[in-house]
Amino acid sequence: MLVAAAACPCPPLLVPEVAAGAAPELDAARAACDEAIEALLAAEPDLVWIIGEGPNTRVHEPGARGSFRPFGVDLDVRLGAAGSEAVEETLPPSLSVGAWLLARAGWAGEVRGYEVAGDGAAFTGAADAERVGFLVMGDGTACRTLKAPGYLDARAEGVDAAVAAALRDLDVDGTLANLDADLARELKISGRAPWQLLSAAWGGRDGTGRLLYEDAPYGVGYFVASWT
Repeated sequence: MLVAAAACPCPPLLVPEVAAGAAPELDAARAACDEAIEALLAAEPDLVWIIGEGPNTRVHEPGARGSFRPFGVDLDVRLGAAGSEAVEETLPPSLSVGAWLLARAGWAGEVRGYEVAGDGAAFTGAADAERVGFLVMGDGTACRTLKAPGYLDARAEGVDAAVAAALRDLDVDGTLANLDADLARELKISGRAPWQLLSAAWGGRDGTGRLLYEDAPYGVGYFVASWT
């Protein structure tokens, strides 16, 4: 059963070593991620699933490795505690950032990763343990400014505002569940499939949603939310 979730952005720049001199620019986002994950772990899950977009849809078992070497930093991460046996799998950046955040929070329990291709897929991971937590990694539009990765698109600000409201209001049947795949591709949204998996797993049960951070540094919509 899903007992709590944290939604966080997934730019490698969240890792200070990757951001280097620009690291302070995302201090507020990191602090919000820490708060959301603290609330997630306070729900005492038996298992945490990190869910994020990648080129394939697949499960990554404990010990799977991620690396920030492609971003010029000699830093690797692993699903699970430091003593977990390494397996020859490479995590996509979204899951690598999630693994880094979870390790930063001191989580030493069981963790697995779910990489989901952009068009989404069915997922039953919420039934894998009696108490399950989701760490959902995904960015909003990448088209908020002229210098954004996707250039400026007039639709982007409104779409991001709707996503932020849905995360704040625990709206599992509206924006998050129905975000159009074509629109998400056009606006370079990486969070669509992970958010939809969260919405489906949460279902219609009651809970409390909190939006802890909303901004668009570098022209990309970043959100941090806590669902408990």
